[in-house]
Amino acid sequence: MKLATIRTAFGTAAVRIEDEQAVEIGAADLSEFLRRDGWQDRAAAAAGARHPLGGVVYAPLVPSPGKIICVGLNYRSHILEMGRELPAYPTLFAKFANALLGANDDVVLPSVSDQVDWEAELGVVIGTQVRRAPVRQAAAAIAGYTIVNDVSMRDWQWRTGEWLQGKSFEASTPVGPWLVTKDETDASRLDLRCEVDGEVRQRASTSDLLFPPADIVAYVSQFTTLEPGDLIATGTPGGVGAGREPQLFLRHGQTMVTAIEGLGQLSNYCVAESAVPR
Repeated sequence: MKLATIRTAFGTAAVRIEDEQAVEIGAADLSEFLRRDGWQDRAAAAAGARHPLGGVVYAPLVPSPGKIICVGLNYRSHILEMGRELPAYPTLFAKFANALLGANDDVVLPSVSDQVDWEAELGVVIGTQVRRAPVRQAAAAIAGYTIVNDVSMRDWQWRTGEWLQGKSFEASTPVGPWLVTKDETDASRLDLRCEVDGEVRQRASTSDLLFPPADIVAYVSQFTTLEPGDLIATGTPGGVGAGREPQLFLRHGQTMVTAIEGLGQLSNYCVAESAVPR
């Protein structure tokens, strides 16, 4: 199944994507829906209001996750371009929920940063509570996969040895458009790419991940309980702007497209904060 959260005239709604329609499944958003027992059967059987897919406006896929866990330095290609050694354990940081955007929302380039970088990533959404799990149990706790672009303000990220301030700017991280349930995709070998104004900036396969999704879930579950609706961004491959010579960053008027095979795509227009109406 493909599930999503859309914006309607009455607020947001969780939906099942079916042919050329989005069918409401009886919750305000996927964050809420995934916390219900038997959500898979409920989603398959729901027959709520229908919306033509061509007119759908996507909200952030999981608008209110209890946790957003991100993995840095997880593609061999990216680790090498950044001049690092392969880590023995996942490099983790967190985001706040107000960083999330919908699949086609504008990315606002903040006036306090001039080094805004793209980072295409496979996203993992948790579907079952999981704590202190071995890898097999961790894999079973995954609801499915989505697309994340961990847009990073590099000049803020590198102010200190901690990355939080460069990774959690408000309304900076598009995620969506869909949750594709794990029975419909093999996340171990998916083509991933990021384009800016039609120019490919990143292209890789998820087979290059140093720590695959189930391993990450198992690792994180050792120190915190993961809950349904929690979001994990699994890291970005080589090709980021900060790794280029000369460095290259997002500018006003550019369009960033992030796509993963079988999971759809994000398309986000970049607009300078000074150009946003108040």
